Amino acid sequence: MSDDSLRLVTVERTRTGRFTATNARGGTIDFGTGAGTGDGDGTEFTPVELLLAAIGGCTAADVDASTSRHTEPTAFTVTVGGHKVSDDDGNRMTDLAVRFHVTFPAGPQGDRSRAILPRAVAVSHDRLCTVSRTVEAGTPVAVSVDDVTAEDAPAQDV
Repeated sequence: MSDDSLRLVTVERTRTGRFTATNARGGTIDFGTGAGTGDGDGTEFTPVELLLAAIGGCTAADVDASTSRHTEPTAFTVTVGGHKVSDDDGNRMTDLAVRFHVTFPAGPQGDRSRAILPRAVAVSHDRLCTVSRTVEAGTPVAVSVDDVTAEDAPAQDV
């Protein structure tokens, strides 16, 4: 694989139950456990909600690019949901569902966008949306731990 295919996000703990993700371009997003720990009120996105947002955002961007060429939508909402379960296979999401609610103005351009919408959604799901395609393919996730050293710990006599 080439270096231009690499995508990288760094997640840093900011305090108990709170984290900041930073992308290679310097953009950041804060998230947490959703438990209201520390000075948080529990409204922050959880990692699972970020996964749902990534699925919805990816397919929304694909569909928007196809349909808005003809006219701007008057409403464009994507809702993504699923069930978080814990069973013999561990914690995971099941029954993921993506629902589009898109409306276009009356007239020939709106008619064209309405006609394109179902195919744009299907093509995004079947071929274009990297996030949902990755989830459906079941891509393995490699995990490693860098060398761990004690910071500012006194040396131990042996």
